Amino acid sequence: MSALRKGLYTLAGLGALGIGGFFTLGLVSQDGSAPGLVDGRLTPCPDSPNCVSSEEGTSAEKSVEPLPPGAWDEVPQAIEEMGGTVTTNTSDYIAAEFKSSFFGFVDDVEFRKGDDGVHVRSASRVGYSDGGVNGERVKALRRALSE
Repeated sequence: MSALRKGLYTLAGLGALGIGGFFTLGLVSQDGSAPGLVDGRLTPCPDSPNCVSSEEGTSAEKSVEPLPPGAWDEVPQAIEEMGGTVTTNTSDYIAAEFKSSFFGFVDDVEFRKGDDGVHVRSASRVGYSDGGVNGERVKALRRALSE
């Protein structure tokens, strides 16, 4: 077998392993739920760059503005229209899941009704980076609620 052919087989094998790893992570992310509230606030973002939050104390690179106070009642419908699924809906807390189409990664989006607005946290359940998906989701949600 030529060195070129061995190299191509090696690359193909590594590619298959990588894709298999992503599918496995996608499956792992489907088992779980949103972290919920901690001391009446949304759970802080982890150190990884796959989360955004409007809670006070969030680092600048992960910080987003809260949604307007009047948006609370419209949040569940906006989530559904964006392709998410509401999993919890109480008088002061909403949790939803968004699932990526190809690998099946699940992201949690949570909302807390506050005096100054609707606080939001969007985070990936697994992995390190999200390619900016969670921040973009909050921007899209903000646009949907303003329409």
